[in-house]
Amino acid sequence: MATIKRSSALHSALPIATVLLGVLLLWYAGAVWLNAPGAIERVLSPRGTAWGWRDLVQTTLSMQRPVLPSPQQVAVDFWSSLVDWPVDSPRNLLFHVAVTAHSSLLGFAMGTLFGLLLSAGIVHSRTLDRALMPWIVASQTIPVLAIAPIVLVILGSLGFSGVWPKAVIAMYLCFFPVTVAMVQGLRSPQQIDTELLYTYAASRWQAFWLLRLPAALPFLFPALRVGIAASLVGAMVAELPTGAQAGLGAKLLLGSYYGNTVAIWSALLMSALLGLALTAAVLGVERLVLRRFGGRA
Repeated sequence: MATIKRSSALHSALPIATVLLGVLLLWYAGAVWLNAPGAIERVLSPRGTAWGWRDLVQTTLSMQRPVLPSPQQVAVDFWSSLVDWPVDSPRNLLFHVAVTAHSSLLGFAMGTLFGLLLSAGIVHSRTLDRALMPWIVASQTIPVLAIAPIVLVILGSLGFSGVWPKAVIAMYLCFFPVTVAMVQGLRSPQQIDTELLYTYAASRWQAFWLLRLPAALPFLFPALRVGIAASLVGAMVAELPTGAQAGLGAKLLLGSYYGNTVAIWSALLMSALLGLALTAAVLGVERLVLRRFGGRA
């Protein structure tokens, strides 16, 4: 059994390692290609001495303000921000992770609740179905970068500040996949199952709780995994127009202001890790809930 598990783990890890190796090779090649003009102009030519391709490669991978930083530069900056500064320091990426995760999770909770209520209303009311579904679909055609400043200004004029405007933008991106998936899931039970339940004089609430909701769970959790990632994107986008001093979006913006591409890539790496952690948390909840309802975890 242990041998089978090790073999399965190896088969799962090998494709991931292969893709990672390919990405790193492309990354190094891109760093050399994009940084070479600057390295020649600012470092190698002013020396006034002969230089070869090894000097060029070494210089492109260690420039202070590269166009594309090398992977080891990003790794060093990422690790340094974690261990060289206290957690409550703005120079520590974990400080920004806490700020962005707060607004992301709040927006995710609001978007999930809003999506569930909308889907329940749409499934039980043909009027709501015809009236709301076109607008729900149309709402996602507006780019979040365009709507975020408008929402932030309106909420600011109403006295909402801090985490709430960012959570509302995160909710805007999160509620759509939840709504669409749950409408499909709540309508998935066979008609014969619904009629059978009504022969036992089940109310609409009992039919919803005992039949429709369990049938919709396999549709809900994939949507939640999409929704948690979308809420993270929404929270980071919302940090850009507010001039926030904390959060991964603010960290990206500060890096672009000062031309610090290494800090930008470190923040991007931390954003990806945060997204993976949030998605993994939703996956863990999915397995627990499906196991509780007797489904396949």
